[in-house]
Amino acid sequence: MSETEGAGRRIDAFLAESLRDVSRARVQRMITGGDVLVDGGPVKASHRLVEGEKVTVCLTRVMKEKPRPEDMPLDILHEDRDIILVDKPSGLVVHPGAGRRTQTLVNALLYRFPDLAGQEPEDRPGIVHRLDKETSGVMVVARSPRALIDLQQQLKNREVDKRYLGLVWGKINHAEGRLSWPIGRHARHRDRISIRTDKPREAETRYRLLQAYQEFAYLEIHPLTGRTHQIRVHMAAAGHPLVGDSRYGRRGGKGPSPRLFLHAATLKFRHPGSGERVEFSSPLPPDLQAVLDRIRPL
Repeated sequence: MSETEGAGRRIDAFLAESLRDVSRARVQRMITGGDVLVDGGPVKASHRLVEGEKVTVCLTRVMKEKPRPEDMPLDILHEDRDIILVDKPSGLVVHPGAGRRTQTLVNALLYRFPDLAGQEPEDRPGIVHRLDKETSGVMVVARSPRALIDLQQQLKNREVDKRYLGLVWGKINHAEGRLSWPIGRHARHRDRISIRTDKPREAETRYRLLQAYQEFAYLEIHPLTGRTHQIRVHMAAAGHPLVGDSRYGRRGGKGPSPRLFLHAATLKFRHPGSGERVEFSSPLPPDLQAVLDRIRPL
């Protein structure tokens, strides 16, 4: 990590905030295990940072651990010898990482489909794309090596059509829109993605108005690129943050939604086995539908 912006703060608290999906307890174990250095040397979790100190974090040992099968509920939309389609619930992390080693979608998949074990990527077998922890909806998982390569290539070539349903703050009067700000890690706050970045990457998001409400707009959102937090960052930068977004949304509450109102509704791609264009969908979950039922349309 670069020079800190956390002068005066405890190292464990600073890292827990800066490292995505890493708990403070996990950070403390990393510090104790020697995976965190300040100016090249080990420190205690209670160490208070001084401006200009360089913090180095080694995640190699954590990331190389192979995930284990776990008996967890899964909503499978489709399965064959090449692909698995999953309807991911909100709150489920897709794969193990520095902050979580168990109770992820990958752990559940390995239990349900033992043939995934040993496939690539080693630490997240079969995973070709992700949904944020709070985002619900349809995902495709590669079940064979040929499917993994094929789907990765389709994603790279932008042949995979992903459509989301999202509720955003504010009024949108036009029927369609396009957002194309490059995004990347925030220049100062490295745990956030932003249009204010020193390493911009191309990003494009299109949207279509489905229903206008007094304080909100219900949209179909189509990301043409697949950058981390792209939809959330683009909509926030446009002045229409997603309802319930605790990271990029409005301060002072989530509004009418109990969680991030973003759902991956449809996924279209070329089947890696048959070559045919296929489409899979997931209906809007009851908790999000209840939000729409409570608010007043224009």
